[in-house]
Amino acid sequence: MTILLLGSGGREHAFAWKMIQSPLCDKLFVAPGNAGTAAIATNVNVSITDFDAIKTFVLAEKVEMVVVGPEDPLVKGIYDFFLNDEKLSHIPVIGPSKIGAQLEGSKEFAKEFLIKHKIPTAAYDSFTAETVEKGCEFLATLQPPYVLKADGLAAGKGVLIIYDLAEAKEELRNMLVHQKFGAASAKVVIEEFLDGIELSCFVLTDGKSYKILPTAKDYKRIGEGDTGLNTGGMGAVSPVPYVDAVLMEKIETRIVKPTIEGFQKDGIAYKGFVFIGLINVNNEPIVIEYNVRMGDPETEVVVPRLKTDLVELFLAVANEKLDEMTLEVDERSATTVMVVSGGYPENYEKGKIISGLEKITDSIVFHAGTKLDNGSVVTNGGRVLAVTSYGNDFQEAIKKSYQNIDKLDFDKMNFRKDIGNDLL
Repeated sequence: MTILLLGSGGREHAFAWKMIQSPLCDKLFVAPGNAGTAAIATNVNVSITDFDAIKTFVLAEKVEMVVVGPEDPLVKGIYDFFLNDEKLSHIPVIGPSKIGAQLEGSKEFAKEFLIKHKIPTAAYDSFTAETVEKGCEFLATLQPPYVLKADGLAAGKGVLIIYDLAEAKEELRNMLVHQKFGAASAKVVIEEFLDGIELSCFVLTDGKSYKILPTAKDYKRIGEGDTGLNTGGMGAVSPVPYVDAVLMEKIETRIVKPTIEGFQKDGIAYKGFVFIGLINVNNEPIVIEYNVRMGDPETEVVVPRLKTDLVELFLAVANEKLDEMTLEVDERSATTVMVVSGGYPENYEKGKIISGLEKITDSIVFHAGTKLDNGSVVTNGGRVLAVTSYGNDFQEAIKKSYQNIDKLDFDKMNFRKDIGNDLL
């Protein structure tokens, strides 16, 4: 079959790498893709949110399935766009409906869903510019640190954790009154801070049944020892060593099952990934947030551990036959380390020539922010490459990733040297 994959990051390169291994995939297009996907599939210069251009391309190329990588097209309603167009409605879109995508598109919607379906989550309230002073009063009722979340999409950067009450009040005003995150912070959710260890649970669902994918833990901060600014993610490890069968059973019965049942009760069409951000507080899993797609860089460690044909899984999702599938997982650990541009997550330069890719052995390099320029692979984003390795445990895997990063080079290249250290 002919498949169109939307996106341009490391997550999409990992999907493409896995999908082309399927005998069911005859032709794979990636829009817009990157230098990594260009080497294994056909890149297409189409915007992921230009639904009319996507329609034209899909019909011209007789595309039989659309797989959506990032959240933006999902929140903007690409699933509904296909479903409601008579020329497109027969083509499955892997991703939730527009209302389902509000689980990521609106922090308030997500919190209301969690409370309604009795899924464990932190206490919260939400505020607008008109109620900013009430928000300041609410902050004063909480213990520090204070968690402020922009309600809308802010590219993973709309969450602030602040230890000082006066500073928290000032930042709340910055977000609501001075629009620190633009329209994304027209509404702000203030949440009780939870102290524990974070992990990610990934679920693939056809809206009725589900498969829980391997667990992963990512590292958000730019600096070693989890210091500095938040990023899209600097590395990841799968499986998470401290997640045992007891904790996993709690996650499934208290969080995953009620989430999928909640979709059915609320009439939410959902055929795709649910990425549940969790915190383990004294061995009790609590939901921090939902995302409606796979995480990045977690995809770069989860997908390589899947032995089951990914295209077959997507077809089962489309046909609501996921319960008939068996999910096989590689027993080995997988780790990935993000190689980023100097200055990221703040200002950084693009167009730096990357050398050493041909020297990589025993690791997979997934391209995140790259493009081809006159035959050379050059940097084209903050997060540039994800170097993924297998090992009998995460220590063996991470060692391979670092050994291969030593072979790579570009101007002002940066990476964290302590991925997985907290798990030792």
